[in-house]
Amino acid sequence: MEKPYILHMLSTEKNLSPFDVNMAQDAGWQVTMPYLHVKEDEVQGLVQDAIFSRGPAGVKREAVFIGGRDAECAVKMLKIAKESMVPPFEISVLADPSGAFTTAAAMVAAAERELDNKFDTGLSGKVVLILAGTGPVGQIAAVLCAKAGATVTIMGRQKEKSERVAKIVNEFFGEGQTNIAGEGNDKLPQLLPEADVIFATGAAGIQLLTAEQVAAAPKLKVAADVNAVPPEGIAGIDAMADGAPIAGSPSGAVGIGALAIGNIKYQAHHRLLKLMRETDKPVYLHFDQAFEMAREFIKSKK
Repeated sequence: MEKPYILHMLSTEKNLSPFDVNMAQDAGWQVTMPYLHVKEDEVQGLVQDAIFSRGPAGVKREAVFIGGRDAECAVKMLKIAKESMVPPFEISVLADPSGAFTTAAAMVAAAERELDNKFDTGLSGKVVLILAGTGPVGQIAAVLCAKAGATVTIMGRQKEKSERVAKIVNEFFGEGQTNIAGEGNDKLPQLLPEADVIFATGAAGIQLLTAEQVAAAPKLKVAADVNAVPPEGIAGIDAMADGAPIAGSPSGAVGIGALAIGNIKYQAHHRLLKLMRETDKPVYLHFDQAFEMAREFIKSKK
């Protein structure tokens, strides 16, 4: 009898995400075992318990998923997990806290697609504003855009918090190679005229960019909104929008809504989980690989 495919699912929270469990099962993982309230110093022990309970062939049928809600903690746990492997006892690891890594990857990849399709350009050299960008999705979207060559500003209600988050993103996620800025929302009127791309990554049901503000962005090309609950996070972008023109945009900007982003996110998430199940060589996956998967899915639909 063949050993079952086991996905050990770690979370710092009191509950494991049902979404993540469903995704794992649909990707072919037969056992999805939860470990809750996990602390960083417990990761090594859990990983080594997993790898040493099976032989070198058996470990190819198990992997680790890291969830929770803290993006920085998830990446730290992934690094600890990787360092805990003892060849040939090695397993794959995927970090995607609250789906933030795959959601941000999907949103940025979709914006990149629209820049290419509608404006014959890319993210390099573009000015990107991330509204309510201090949360996990905004942080990861910021670093992906900055790595692609864009000039990125994280926006928030408090300038001090935005600056603090931008510093963390640059040092930790950007590994000192990015130069993301942080600003308060009071600076939005000054920044809008130069914005090429705008992302809204705030809480559901809060409008972050009004129709008047859309009209005040003469260089805007693409805007994306992860909020599926009315009112729209960006005025004029329906949840189903997938490159549709934004009414009132003087530059002919197009919008991408939450459900269109969600479809790409689902595909990237599914492919990452499936990759871990099918690979012969261990892989260690986070937002960079999620971005690659989102891009691959988009290319496959051309």
